[in-house]
Amino acid sequence: MNWKVLKTEQDYNKASLRLMEIFHVEPNTPEFEELDLLSILIKDYDDRHYTISELNALEVIKIKMQEMGMKNKDLEPIIGSKGHVSAILSGKREITLKMAQKLKNYFGIPAETFLHRA
Repeated sequence: MNWKVLKTEQDYNKASLRLMEIFHVEPNTPEFEELDLLSILIKDYDDRHYTISELNALEVIKIKMQEMGMKNKDLEPIIGSKGHVSAILSGKREITLKMAQKLKNYFGIPAETFLHRA
């Protein structure tokens, strides 16, 4: 099929369905080239029509803590004293580079997540 820039939701849905059909094709085949093109067209449509809000570092930490059944005191070995943990989680203090590195290692999330405040 000759694909063009996706302009409508119908075009987008059609391209998405086709992408799912050929997702596991072998490299160096015509279908692989089509998969490559569809990926670009779908990403372009997504970028133009959907916005993804930036992650809030504090919300990420709180969500991960909840998922792992953690309490504030469990962050003390990572962030520091009880006062530091409280100040960080309340937004009164910024996360330092050292803290971001420790949080990255502990939660398995890119350090950049913790350095950008929403």
